[in-house]
Amino acid sequence: MKILALEHELPNATAEQFQQHARAEARRAWDLHQQGIIRELYFRDDRNEAVLVLECDDLETARQILATLPLVEHGLITFELIPLKAYPGLARLFASSENVPAENTL
Repeated sequence: MKILALEHELPNATAEQFQQHARAEARRAWDLHQQGIIRELYFRDDRNEAVLVLECDDLETARQILATLPLVEHGLITFELIPLKAYPGLARLFASSENVPAENTL
């Protein structure tokens, strides 16, 4: 299952705390990327928060995995998790052969 994980900085977090754990956070993110769990990793352009695309069995597994990130462990960030599914809308265009142009049929 693909899961979008939006980081949210907690109000009590300080820049010094982030600096203290930055290297360990990067190492853990790299490990999860190498395992195929973190598929994509971005920073938002409008603020310094991460956006991750995860591949996990379910939301609970994603929560457990993200809890191993040092910034989560130290109470500096949390994640909003959004489960994703494939967009089914295009299939409606081809629901019956009447909708398929003749040049696209076998």
